[in-house]
Amino acid sequence: MALRFIGIDPETGDGNCPAVWVDETTAGGPELILQGWLADEGTQAECAKDSPKPDTEAVIRVPSRMVPLIRKACDAAERSQLR
Repeated sequence: MALRFIGIDPETGDGNCPAVWVDETTAGGPELILQGWLADEGTQAECAKDSPKPDTEAVIRVPSRMVPLIRKACDAAERSQLR
C-alpha cells in the first residue's frame, strides 16, 4: 500500500492529527483516508439514525478548515481514477 499524503490540519500544534491521504492502489478505485477526532457518543448515536455503523467503521470529526485539503484529496483521487 502506498498512500499519497495530502496534508494535515494547518492549525495542528503538534503535527499529529487530523490528516488526509489518498490510496490509489485499491482494486475498486482510489479511496480517501481521513484521520480525525473520534466523535463523541452523542454524535455517533445521531449518525446511527441515518447510517448504522458496523464494527469495522468509525465516525470521526475533521475541522472545516481542512476543506481545501479534502478537495485536494478528492481531485487527486479523481485524477488517478482517470489514468
